[in-house]
Amino acid sequence: MTMSRQAVTKHLLLLEEANLVTIVWQGREKLHYLNPVPIGEIYQRWIGKFERHRIDALNTLKQALEEGTNHE
Repeated sequence: MTMSRQAVTKHLLLLEEANLVTIVWQGREKLHYLNPVPIGEIYQRWIGKFERHRIDALNTLKQALEEGTNHE
């Protein structure tokens, strides 16, 4: 899928406004880098809460399996 230069510019502007990319000027070039801080905050807010339950379930399973092997 190809995007026009105008479409790319529009998307980058939205990412800049959302503070999801950092801009560095090198002469006449405008370089864009991912900003990990807000991306990490989004991860913690939206994905991290589901991950905690999965990790807790795996930890509970691990403990139950270890207790089962200790009784033999």
